[in-house]
Amino acid sequence: MSSFVIYLWLIVQLLAGYNLVLPLLLYLIYTVKGKKEHIALPRSNYDYAIIVTAYEQTHTLPVVIDSILAVNYSNYLVYIVADNCDISQLHFDDQRVIILRPEEVLKSNVRSHFYAINRFRRPHTHLTIIDSDNLVDAAYLTELNKFFDQGFSAVQGIRKAKNLDTTIACLDAARDIYYHFYDGEILFELGSSAALAGSGMAFTTELYKQCLGNSDMSGAGFDKVLQYTIVKRNYRIACAPGAVVFDEKTSRTDQLVNQRARWINTWFRYSWFGFSLIGKGITTPNLNQLLFGIMLVRPPLFIFLILSMAFMFINILLLSWGAVWWVIALLLFVAGFMIALIRSNADKRIFASLKDIPRFVSIQVRSLLKARGANQRSVATKHFHAANIKDIKTIKDEN
Repeated sequence: MSSFVIYLWLIVQLLAGYNLVLPLLLYLIYTVKGKKEHIALPRSNYDYAIIVTAYEQTHTLPVVIDSILAVNYSNYLVYIVADNCDISQLHFDDQRVIILRPEEVLKSNVRSHFYAINRFRRPHTHLTIIDSDNLVDAAYLTELNKFFDQGFSAVQGIRKAKNLDTTIACLDAARDIYYHFYDGEILFELGSSAALAGSGMAFTTELYKQCLGNSDMSGAGFDKVLQYTIVKRNYRIACAPGAVVFDEKTSRTDQLVNQRARWINTWFRYSWFGFSLIGKGITTPNLNQLLFGIMLVRPPLFIFLILSMAFMFINILLLSWGAVWWVIALLLFVAGFMIALIRSNADKRIFASLKDIPRFVSIQVRSLLKARGANQRSVATKHFHAANIKDIKTIKDEN
């Protein structure tokens, strides 16, 4: 075997393997550096527009709005954008809730957001995005304010599981915890930005309009475009661990396949954003852009796990010492994953579900095979877990 082939083989393995150890390395740097204390300044009374987007389904909206109206904050209006929905049964007595039904089907988060923005009842200083399946913690807006008071223009809250009713939901929650911990809290504490999660995020209205005002994108991935645009402009996205929304976890196989197919399609479409930010981060230099760019080029979790297992077995067949390094890297990844769950006080049901990870990965392989054209086949995740208003306190207590 020529030297060129050997070096190429090593480089390919390194490009796949660094994904296993980088999160734990960043965590070790974080523990040495120490967590920065984000001192709560006097709380401002920002004027929020809370935009709730719904597509085709409205049955979850009453409890979502009930949770919003229960926040310990008063300066806000709620804009429900009911795209392609029957709103004949939607009635809210509170004048702070405005129902908007687009005349034409939008099929786009960004279009829905700007449909609301263009119909604001007053010039809101800030806006926050809430999904039609989310429940909002009472302190959500006041926790966001802590970071806006420090000068941040974009803030991502934490999405916790609303339902852990199936093994798939528990594994979906475990994945979310992993990403929130490393791509949210750790990245932000190291001087970079928290990744946006699609909901439970807030911005100054002006920044949001600057970033997506000229965009007419459809399909999944608006949060990927938005976070890239924000970081490219050298803003940092803050992570607000106290700003909690409770998010519905995928609980059915078909639901998971369709959702992940869209997400995988999105990664293939927008992974080049990461290379762009890495280049800017190196040439500027800029730690925020560099670390965030490295995070963006990382493939979905199950893809690099499958690649890592494949490389390990190839090395075993070749009787190469590389197999030992792959075993060590995989063990370090497992350690990093468990640290994220433990540090986040994950529910015991999530720990119990980990034995079914191989099944969860196999389902996502099916999603990979359906990723091409996924945005054309389905627009939004169907919601099956319709909480009752009485369930809100129970869900919050469990978290």
